[in-house]
Amino acid sequence: MTQPYRPDAAVAARWLLDVLDAPGVWRELPALAEHADADLARQVLEEAATFVHEVVAPLNRSGDEIGARWHDGAVTMPPGFRDAYQAFWRAGWPALSAPPALGGQGLPVALEFVLYEWLSAANHGWTMAPGLLHGAVECLRHHASPALQAQYLPKLVSGEWLATMALTEPHAGSDLGLVRTRATPAGDDGYRIEGTKIFISGGEHDLTDNIVHLVLARLPDAPPGPKGLSLLLAPKWLPDGRRNAVVCERIEAKMGLHASPTCVLRFDGAEAWLVGAPHQGLAAMFVMMNAARLHVALQGIGLLDAAWQKAHAYAHERRQMRAPQRRDPAQAADPIVDHPAVRRLLDTQRAWIDTGRLLAYRTALALDVAHHHPDGARRQAAQRWCALITPVLKAAWTEQAFHGASDCLQVFGGHGYVREWGIEQIVRDARVTMIYEGTNEIQAQDLLLRKTLPDGGAALAALLRGLQADGPADAAWHAGAQRLHALLARLAAADEAQRLALFPVAGDFLRAVALTLMGWARARLGRHDAAWNGDVGAAFDRWVWPEQAWRCEMVERALG
Repeated sequence: MTQPYRPDAAVAARWLLDVLDAPGVWRELPALAEHADADLARQVLEEAATFVHEVVAPLNRSGDEIGARWHDGAVTMPPGFRDAYQAFWRAGWPALSAPPALGGQGLPVALEFVLYEWLSAANHGWTMAPGLLHGAVECLRHHASPALQAQYLPKLVSGEWLATMALTEPHAGSDLGLVRTRATPAGDDGYRIEGTKIFISGGEHDLTDNIVHLVLARLPDAPPGPKGLSLLLAPKWLPDGRRNAVVCERIEAKMGLHASPTCVLRFDGAEAWLVGAPHQGLAAMFVMMNAARLHVALQGIGLLDAAWQKAHAYAHERRQMRAPQRRDPAQAADPIVDHPAVRRLLDTQRAWIDTGRLLAYRTALALDVAHHHPDGARRQAAQRWCALITPVLKAAWTEQAFHGASDCLQVFGGHGYVREWGIEQIVRDARVTMIYEGTNEIQAQDLLLRKTLPDGGAALAALLRGLQADGPADAAWHAGAQRLHALLARLAAADEAQRLALFPVAGDFLRAVALTLMGWARARLGRHDAAWNGDVGAAFDRWVWPEQAWRCEMVERALG
């Protein structure tokens, strides 16, 4: 009874190309100027939508029911997963935005963002496998030796091989300073890794012929804490064809994401090579972690859209009771979409999806500007946008993915709580997005304590001023922006005791920032999309936007 997820290429193209004027941005970037063709972008999006709907989405239900299977150290993926992945990389999708010099297509990052949002919506478990590729490529591009780059980058850029990010240990979750895994020199510039890592997504599988593990470990002379961590590359299969000493002890039995093997990996003297300088592993890994956080934000938006699609279709089919304003008095019952309570559930989630999508696409454009713009000041401003917006997108939209998917389940009533319609899978799968790649609480503290308080809120205030100058003449949005400006002024003047009182309300601050950004997106969409001046815009105004004021007040009260 459940239908595969269907991306809407026309909407994505309209928002990216028209609402955000992506071609105008790309024309300013020498590396992308030749791709500043709206017709080319539309063609890529249409082909991506077809691949996602026809190849990846149909495997979602069976992948959840069958799951990844572990036996004697090997993991077998659900039926169809390997074939779909082989088709994915052979069609060139992993190399979409990679530099042509590395074998990539050199297309804008924004197109890759749209692709991965759709993939996550269609089949979250399957998409976990290639989800780290872009970050791994960037990490090796910027930090690996020429020899390692030559050995591994071509296969990772193409997607022929996959990669992992091996950070977490049984005793050390987000506190990487407690990592105990050791790496000792083994001659020929190599190392041997000893230790156990847990929660490693895709640590073992049969999708590809090799897996490249990027591992945080300590060298013998490492100082304690996070500053003593180094990053090493340990492949599943070594260049001479031998199997490396990386053992998958088991895969976790999880609440959701059954199709994605979450592995316990034991490194028994595994051969490895240093990536970057000794004791500078976090700096090298941060490139990969930041990319992963943006991909998780896209997961949140995509999963919420997948839940909305199911609930929206069901609400138009299901008839129950009489609505306050009857569509057809001759019928014994009305479609539940006509009931105001159901309409509120659906339109509120649509508001979150659409505004999140616009902000994610704008962030993708900022990444292109940060990488390619000839003006250093423009690159720096784009980098500030990405640094500030990444924790907001990751935390706010993964939280909404879970709670919003639960609201979409509510539309189904009792039918949503059984497997028949597939909505309960989305609720289960979405829950982990609030946890991995830095919990949402860590994202909130990063935004407030590391990126706002140290400069007195100057960077965030400058970002807000830029949005205010961007055109939307919406009185409510400008009032909200001023409210956040006033809060930033108070934060800048806070003493030490007041700053300590802010820890518990870091999440409220992040939510206030997210809602302020959503207000800008709502005003921008209202100028370009008729739907945003109808039910969806009204839902935002009535049931989403008022939260911005009381979230600001929560932080104000903490300051005393």
